[in-house]
Amino acid sequence: MRILGLSAFYHDSAAALVEDGRIVRAAQEERFTRRKHDPRFPHNAVSYCLEHVGGSLAQVDYVTFYDKPFIKFERLIETYLAMAPRGFTSFRAAIPVWLKEKLFLKRLLQRSLREWAPSGQIKALPPLLFTEHHISHQASAFYPSPFEEAAVLSLDGVGEWATTACGVGRGNTLEIYKEIHFPHSLGLLYSAFTYQTGFRVNSGEYKLMGLAPYGTPRWKQTILDNIIDVKPDGSFRLNQEYF
Repeated sequence: MRILGLSAFYHDSAAALVEDGRIVRAAQEERFTRRKHDPRFPHNAVSYCLEHVGGSLAQVDYVTFYDKPFIKFERLIETYLAMAPRGFTSFRAAIPVWLKEKLFLKRLLQRSLREWAPSGQIKALPPLLFTEHHISHQASAFYPSPFEEAAVLSLDGVGEWATTACGVGRGNTLEIYKEIHFPHSLGLLYSAFTYQTGFRVNSGEYKLMGLAPYGTPRWKQTILDNIIDVKPDGSFRLNQEYF
């Protein structure tokens, strides 16, 4: 079985080809376009991955995407309603894009795949599947690992609702036992500090991470006293007055 995995339309677009449970090709689009964090559909990365099977999408059984856009849209709407009238400027900018493109991501991906495919190469596209964001993160760590069973933890900005997820991987299964939901997010907190120090969000976080060992943690207690409340079990809450 061959599965083509896609990441696109946000940042760092990429493609990967999995054959019988083994990663055989993977690449980020920026490696071909030389455009850092290229968010566009990964035409070049898809071509590179499918060279392994003669460059044909017809040799692929499934195409998968790393996110569930309808659940993410639900979060956006609920958040905007809960915070109204604050956030109206953001709402006015975001909603037209969602209604035009992101909400109908399946159609956009199918059109992009047809545009990629050489003329007349395929009669029908492989089935297109969507997986939950944090399952995608955890799968990328657990399945290539040498372990048959392992605890798995993922933390990022935000997926659909989850910002942190912990669970257990066993064999070819992943089961999430606990999640922390938006707006409480270590990833978004780190992005806030990335922005505060003059770097770009979803771009400069690695620079801040690289600089961190050279700094002095003089603000640590201030942050713990005012911004983030870390519970005894390791979960956390953010003081929303600062966001």
